This record gives sequence, C-alpha cells and structure tokens, in this order.
Amino acid sequence: MYDKNDLPLYKSKNEEKLSENEEKKYKEIKEQLIRKKVNDTNITVNNNEINEILIKESIKSEKIINKLKKDLEGYGKIDFLLKDDELEEIMIIGENKPVFIYHRTKGMMKTEIKLTEIEIKQIINKIANFVQRKIDKETPILDARLPNGSRVNATIPPITADGSTITIRKFKKDQLNILDLIKSNTISAHLAAFLWITIDGLNVRPSNIIISGGTGSGKTTTLNTLSSFIPTNERIITIEDTLELQIPQEHIIRTETRPPNIEGKGEIDMDTLLKNSLRQRPDRIIIGEVRSKEAITLFGALNTGHSGMGTLHANSTQDTITRLINPPMNVPSVMINSIDFIIMQNRIHHPEKGIIRRITEVAEVVGMEMNKVQLNKIYQYNYSTDQLEYTAISSKALNEISSMKGVPIQDIKNEIKKREKYLIENSKKEHHNTLETKTIINNYYHNN
Repeated sequence: MYDKNDLPLYKSKNEEKLSENEEKKYKEIKEQLIRKKVNDTNITVNNNEINEILIKESIKSEKIINKLKKDLEGYGKIDFLLKDDELEEIMIIGENKPVFIYHRTKGMMKTEIKLTEIEIKQIINKIANFVQRKIDKETPILDARLPNGSRVNATIPPITADGSTITIRKFKKDQLNILDLIKSNTISAHLAAFLWITIDGLNVRPSNIIISGGTGSGKTTTLNTLSSFIPTNERIITIEDTLELQIPQEHIIRTETRPPNIEGKGEIDMDTLLKNSLRQRPDRIIIGEVRSKEAITLFGALNTGHSGMGTLHANSTQDTITRLINPPMNVPSVMINSIDFIIMQNRIHHPEKGIIRRITEVAEVVGMEMNKVQLNKIYQYNYSTDQLEYTAISSKALNEISSMKGVPIQDIKNEIKKREKYLIENSKKEHHNTLETKTIINNYYHNN
C-alpha cells in the first residue's frame, strides 16, 4: 500500500530473489568481473570468464548462475523492465536511489530496484560499447539506442552531482498503427481519412505536416502511423537523431546523426543529413524532430517543391509558429506558408481513463496578413466529451486538390467519408501489425 502522496509501486512477478548469502556471493563475483575489466578495452564479459570464476569460487547455485548469465545477456537488474512492453520509460537517477518507470496506462511509478554506481556504469558502458561511443569525464553525456530501438540518454559526474543516470525511452514491440490510434480514440476516423487524402494528395498535391506537442505526447508514434498513407511509389528519406521511425515502406533510406568524437571531430548533424538528402531525389522527407538550423533547410526544400513531415516540441499551434520563426530555427515568416497543417497532440490525465493521448487541434496555414501567419482551425478537441470535432467551413488544401484534380470539392468530401467508413470497418477487426495495416491501405486503392 502507499500514501496518496506517494507513487504506486511497480513489482515484477518474474524477478528471481536470492537469499542473503547468495546475494553476497553474487555481488562478490560481479565485483571480480568488473575489476577484471577495468583496464580492458573490451568491456564485454563472456561465458568463459563467468565459468572461470564460478569454478574458482566453487559456486553451484543455479540462482546465482542464472542471474550472472542474465547480466551477461541483458542489462542486470533492469533487464526485466526492458522486457515489459507496458513500460514507456525507465529512469535511473543515481546510486542507491529507486529506479522509476513510466507505465503506459498507470503513469509514473516507483520500483524496488536500487543500483550501485558500479552497476549503473556497467549498464552505461555496455550501451556505449554497442554504439561504439565513449562516455567519460571529457564527454559525460551519451545519446544512443539499444538493439531493440529504445532510445537512451546517460550522464555521469560531474554533470550529474548525485551519480550516473540513465533514461530509456522504450517503444512497443509491435508498433502502433493508424487503426490502433482510431481504436484508442487518439485520432478520430474522420481526421484519419482527412489526413489520408491530404497526405497522398490524390497524386496531385501532397500536404506538408508538422506534428507538435510536449514530451511523451505521442508525436513520433503519430508521425509513424501517418506515414502509412504515403503512396508506395514514393521514395522516402528519414532523418533522425536516434532511429525511432519504423515506416512500412520498401523504398526508404533511414539516416541518423552522429555526435563528435573525443577530439570534437566527425559530427554529422541533422542539417548536414538534410542537405545531403536533397541530392538523393526524395519524394518525401521525414524529420524525426525539428530543433535547430535544419529548419531553414527544410522549409527551403518545401518551398522548392519537396514534400515533408516532421515533429516539433511546442504547446500550441501558435507556439509552433513562434518557435519556427525565432532562434535557433529562424525560419523567415514568408516561408511558413510551405507547411499546410500543424497537428497538436497532448498527453492528458483523464479522471476515469487515466493517461490518454489525444490529437487536440489541427490548424491549417492559410497565408500571411500584416506579417503574421494566419491559421484556419480544422479540428478541435472537446475535453468534456473526449471527442475531436470537425470545425472547418472550408480547407485551402482540399480546395487546391479539387482544382488541380479537376473534380468538384463535394467529390473530395465524399471521398473522405468513404475512406472514413473503410478505416472504421477495419479498426473493428482483429489487431493488425504495421505491415498488414499498410496492405489494408494499399488494398483500398486496388478496390476503388
């Protein structure tokens, strides 16, 4: 039980408990292994090294052996946390302090796990070794990813005064798709159909989209799911700090930034990757997160006919514009017109449903007036009904598709309704993975 001011406690049913004597022996063996690796350039421990110490110490306890093998194959005490698909974030905040986790439905929780500084550094070194980077006093910050795609940030003293820290952003093994987002009410079927039309552009006018929101609001997941609406004949290039996007497309180039080495050389930033992508004849450029000077390059590309999508940290549609036109992005106001839609997404604490993620607003960039970007609100979330409402009288993008396609605007609206019905029907069926969902989207074109 816990006090109303305390966090709920997360417990693992699968964690193997050692007796006091076994725990003592386990720690002694681990210390020996760590000491053995202090001056070794290869910090990876192998089975032979463990067996050597087990024989020397005459250890026959299966529980100790299993725990050591688990440490070898995984990440020690936090290994079972990494395997729990219901966890979104794992947070190690220092030596002998509780490890915190963020549960997908229950929110922030506290675990009974505590790690020593040596154990934390062992995990950090294992991760750094996997991505072939160093973390030391000269470079005390590590941004990396695990083999399963989880994003990792690690710090060591002196920049974190209470010891080394690790923050791991986990992703579901089976990526969410657009049908999942409709089921969970993150997006309405009508908006999904509307975006489907504007993203494929009926092959005449694809839209450019920025997805904005706070940390953990689900921006990347939404970006990932909306990519299923990109036609299969298009060439996609993704640009990310850490590879997260899992886009179900055959013709795709995935690129990832590289931090500078110990000498401060060899950095490849997003702007460099973006400029290079323009030489690779992309039909669609997707940026994981727009943060800095790459914004000008992106908007320059969008203004010269390329199509693009990306995410950005902001609290509102107007805040999105403000961030884009001010340092460090500095996008000229006249270039903002190259974006068609800003999608706002938020993480909300619902009194009955707990933590929910919702698209709360969709605004269309319609032009400039008195040097100010003008927005047309297309969708607005109703907090009291937990529904996303279509509020637009008209849409500039839809009108342009209508004109360029040479069909009445009513035909475009009818097509949205048709696609909405198709998405609702398929969202009611059994769960589909990302590739199956892409096939469902493609089948619509073949059957209509």
